[in-house]
Amino acid sequence: MSVTVGLKGRAETIVNESNTAQAACSGALPVFGTPFMCALMEEAAWKSIAPYLEEGQSTVGTRLNVSHDSATPIGMKVWAESEITQVEGKRILLKVTAYDETGMIGTGGHERFIVTDQRFLAKAAGKLEG
Repeated sequence: MSVTVGLKGRAETIVNESNTAQAACSGALPVFGTPFMCALMEEAAWKSIAPYLEEGQSTVGTRLNVSHDSATPIGMKVWAESEITQVEGKRILLKVTAYDETGMIGTGGHERFIVTDQRFLAKAAGKLEG
């Protein structure tokens, strides 16, 4: 198996008090927060790739460029979809789009890289050693 252009992913949730702009401290209103929309987009993206990776590999998000175009109130279902548009070695580009029950609420592009879990975690832990 390998990661290829066209692979798709999806993630969904219901807007509640814990994923609002207020909860994220990204705004004062009780609507779906942009940081949570971005996280949902990243979830859809990594889920589309994970089944095609070798054991001991993961992907990490490195770039996200999106717009959040429509507010979603508490109680409404939201979901994100991703589609791989380009694969360059370990670099993967995806189109990401978020929706609520009335239509599209955000869209943009996302970049992820395939990493070896142990090597990645060791490098991160190295920051603690100074």
